[in-house]
Amino acid sequence: MRTHQSTAEAALAVSADGAVVLSLAGEWQLGRPRPAVSQLAWPEVAPRLRLDCQALRQWDSSILLYLRPLWEECQRRGIAIDLDDLPPGLRRLLVLATAVTAPLERDDLAEDGFVGRVGEGSRQVLVAALQVCTFVGELCVAVLKLLVGRARMRLGDLITESAKAGYQALFIVSLIGYLIGLILAFIGAIPLKWFGAQIYTASLIGIGMLRLMAAVMVGVVMAGRTAASFAAELGTMQTNEEIDALRCMGVPPMEFLVLPRFLAMTLMMPLLCVYGDILSLAGGLTVGVFYLGFGTVEFWEQLVLTTRLEDLYVGVFTSWIFGMLLGICGCYQGMNCGRDSAAVGRATTAAVVSSIVCMVIATALITVLTVLWKI
Repeated sequence: MRTHQSTAEAALAVSADGAVVLSLAGEWQLGRPRPAVSQLAWPEVAPRLRLDCQALRQWDSSILLYLRPLWEECQRRGIAIDLDDLPPGLRRLLVLATAVTAPLERDDLAEDGFVGRVGEGSRQVLVAALQVCTFVGELCVAVLKLLVGRARMRLGDLITESAKAGYQALFIVSLIGYLIGLILAFIGAIPLKWFGAQIYTASLIGIGMLRLMAAVMVGVVMAGRTAASFAAELGTMQTNEEIDALRCMGVPPMEFLVLPRFLAMTLMMPLLCVYGDILSLAGGLTVGVFYLGFGTVEFWEQLVLTTRLEDLYVGVFTSWIFGMLLGICGCYQGMNCGRDSAAVGRATTAAVVSSIVCMVIATALITVLTVLWKI
């Protein structure tokens, strides 16, 4: 059936292969008259519907006022819809408009019995693992596109996020680094004084802070400060449908939103770690000079004598790994945030928890490997 009285036209026909073809033509824009889905003359047998948009001249989002009822009618009749011939932007809009998750019934939740709960928990773990792998894979593709100059990322966004994850965090890193060095020196000096080996407090501070403690300390601070911020920002954008709007405009959120935050965290973490190392050594030096009675030169000579450059390299490498993990955890939780009012809070909490768990696992692996390889 075809309507000739309007500039927007829809014609339903059966092709040679038996598929039902709906041809959309004319101008489908807001304020222009359009045909109704109820006016279509459906054939008795229609297993599949294909949309033909070759004659579609102009359209805007108001075309969904026709396509959404069409999709619902096809669902009611059990007809599969082929969207391959739709313009890419229109196809994304229709997918978003029809992406409604049906509520699960009590019988579908598999909650009764131990086996059912284990099965449902295993399924959720597998789904979450698949989502994480997909996210990491898309991020790797975005990084490769950046290396070849094809990523849609603004340099200004990278500079802004680097500032948030860099110099704006110097105060809290300075405070925590100095105090942790101070506390570790005080605690280490207690048993060392029993054996008259107070001078090895410098060795304790140098090896402990440079090799591990500074990286972990900075990582925990940045997990609660910046990774949570990434999750909150992206989660708010997800709740407000800003990320969906970017997809509809053809802008990949992975390159435009996630990539600059991931790179900023990855680049800034080693620098913050080195800065934290310096402040923690200053804290240990304070204890050595004012509590243990060492001279500055004596403390420094013992530090250089017993501390290797490999200790610093291991700490910087660990912080670099932490930066990647924090960027992935924060951005993943934000991009997969729900759309209800409490979803942003849950995403922020999950970002901090997952970041710390990942750092602990990475610390254990790096420690074991460096010991086995005698680094």
